[in-house]
Amino acid sequence: ITLTVPEDISERARYIANTTDQPVEQVLLEYLKTLPRSLPVLPADVHNELEALRYLSDDALWTIAREQIPDLIQVRANSLMDKNSREILSETEQIELETLVERADRLMLRKAEAGSLLRQRGYVFTAGDYQSPHD
Repeated sequence: ITLTVPEDISERARYIANTTDQPVEQVLLEYLKTLPRSLPVLPADVHNELEALRYLSDDALWTIAREQIPDLIQVRANSLMDKNSREILSETEQIELETLVERADRLMLRKAEAGSLLRQRGYVFTAGDYQSPHD
């Protein structure tokens, strides 16, 4: 297979290859191995939000990767989950819990995509790097 790679991708691959002391071909092959066999179907708004991350600066991606659910919202979500395990929530509480869970899920997706993009750009990091600098 012969593949023509756009210059911007080629430059990034060369940069990663130089910083990791690997051949460019190996960098590209390793990335291709990370692609899922089949892509999950995401709602259009979520897909578009994740796609837009590709155009952000490294600093903006780090900000997203470190983003956390505010403490008050985490406490409320935990309270609703505890209550849900002990008794039936009111309709209003059920809707609130579903909204909070969806918010957390979307944050996790954004953080994972930001981390993936940073990795593709040559950054090496640990789970601790995902912590907010204010924690």
